[in-house]
Amino acid sequence: MALQKQQQTDAYSMILEAIDLGVYRPGDRLVESELAERFGVSRTPIREALQRLETQSLLARDGRSLIVASLDHNQMAELYVVRRELEGLAARLAAQHATAEEVRILRDMVEEDNALTEDPAALARANRRFHKQIHLASHNRYLVQQLDLVHRTMALMATTSLAAQGRGAIAQEEHDAIVRAVEARDADAADEALREHISVAFMTRLKQDAILRRDES
Repeated sequence: MALQKQQQTDAYSMILEAIDLGVYRPGDRLVESELAERFGVSRTPIREALQRLETQSLLARDGRSLIVASLDHNQMAELYVVRRELEGLAARLAAQHATAEEVRILRDMVEEDNALTEDPAALARANRRFHKQIHLASHNRYLVQQLDLVHRTMALMATTSLAAQGRGAIAQEEHDAIVRAVEARDADAADEALREHISVAFMTRLKQDAILRRDES
């Protein structure tokens, strides 16, 4: 029983990571047999993982098939509203509760990630690590759980806002402002800096979508 549960957890994590990395993108069909072969597990844990992902609205039904879900404009806007509130709270709590070692890790991340501004895919991965570190530094397990769900849903967006021209460098400046506030133990400033960071990311994504619609018309 323990082995079966572990296989189910592993299958869930592997499929989720593949969606997060863009191996499977919104609209892609997921087939049990193909996933089982790709990840080297039996079809039973794959089936259970797919059911779990469907329950979390990360997968959707297309006839009898399961496909990676996509977000419409309203869903994206709603997600960013929730993300801005929760991320701001995480930064506020991090400024209050992060250990000196956690603060140093955040500073190191910003400095190391400055080298990635011309590589949107690598910067997007680094960005997820940075935000996760902020979440953990909040030292609030329930907030971390909710933010994990939000960031899983973010994977349903086909592109990253960091791919926009110049956005990588600006995002890094915003990360620096967040860390400076955490270093100063200024909870209000950390909250505001993180909220502003998410707002700018949302506006960038709206512009990307507008350009895409224009090009498709």
